[in-house]
Amino acid sequence: MEFDIKKIRADFPILKQIIYNKPLIYFDNAATTQKSLSVIESISEYYKTINSNIHRGVHHLSILATNQYEETREIIQKFINAKSKNEIIFTRGTTESINLIANTFAKRFINKNDEVIISTMEHHSNIVPWQMACEEKEAKLKVIPINESGEIIFGEFEKLLNKKTKIIAITHISNVLGTINPIKKIIEKAHNFNIPVLIDGAQSAAHTKIDVQELDCDFFCFSGHKMYGPTGIGVLYGKEKLLDELPPYQGGGDMIDKVTFEKTTYNKIPLKFEAGTQNIADAIGLKSAIEYINKIGIENIFRYEKEILDYATKKLLEIEGLKIFGTSKNKTSVISFLVGNIKPDDAGEIIDKFGIAVRTGHHCAQPLMDWYKIPGTVRASFAFYNTKEEIDMLAKAIHRVKVMFS
Repeated sequence: MEFDIKKIRADFPILKQIIYNKPLIYFDNAATTQKSLSVIESISEYYKTINSNIHRGVHHLSILATNQYEETREIIQKFINAKSKNEIIFTRGTTESINLIANTFAKRFINKNDEVIISTMEHHSNIVPWQMACEEKEAKLKVIPINESGEIIFGEFEKLLNKKTKIIAITHISNVLGTINPIKKIIEKAHNFNIPVLIDGAQSAAHTKIDVQELDCDFFCFSGHKMYGPTGIGVLYGKEKLLDELPPYQGGGDMIDKVTFEKTTYNKIPLKFEAGTQNIADAIGLKSAIEYINKIGIENIFRYEKEILDYATKKLLEIEGLKIFGTSKNKTSVISFLVGNIKPDDAGEIIDKFGIAVRTGHHCAQPLMDWYKIPGTVRASFAFYNTKEEIDMLAKAIHRVKVMFS
């Protein structure tokens, strides 16, 4: 598909809205992305025509719903190049995926005085589950330091590795800094010590090509709603051997093989980790979102968003007193900034009056804010439907912020 920005924008009905008498400009894509008409219609069509429970029904609607649900699993398998569709687990999102692994991996493999490694730039969903696991097992949480540009210090990471390290959990792309971490290099180094690696792909799956076999990661997590799909649906990828070794996370529904009052045996993966009735409609919506991304081409998306990022970086740095947090050479899609001493929320409220949606605050990364010694930032995060003209409007709004607080 040719990268036709006008045609792409026409596929997203929400972008046609007028806010405060101005066209909506949506720069909060790191929080959640907008949905194309094809995604919205696929969910509606499911409820209008085939709404039914899956896997156990023998009637016509149940068979159709099961087929579409499992087709989604196969499309995700191809999208991230997993070896088998059994390695694709449906969850409610990245947070649940990480909690699933933190919980089950700790039960099976983490003991007293063992160590888990994360990085300074993690968001809360890749900190708290590991803290909880470490507290329960009396293990230690180690943190990879970063430099002022927002890059991990690789030499310091290497020093953290030892025989006590049981797992490394790290973000692919920072939701605050936009830094693209050298995850392949991190995985290679970790595997030299036979340490498995979980990648938090919440901010990467919609913006850059993911190939889990090429990366050789052990777990990879992402959310549907951050890649133009619905909320409440996400994915956990895991190597089949590791998933087989982990205990179930929740009980009931599809995760059951046989139940007696004396003992229960469990289903094989992926169903072992899919307890209860799943979010069938939104799984089908996620299928449509991935089909839409595939139609545009993830390489085209990466290239266009880099162009937008470079333009926005140059434009915003022309504003006197504006400081960008996260200046890694290898970054994408996100600009976090402060303007002088103006509070992020104050700036965000004025920017909003221009019809521009930006995020303000700590972005669920309070330890990172503490590291920079700031309360929060204004964050503009871009998607492939954004334009340079919208960046110009953001710059105009920031100039207005400066006037208001001068």
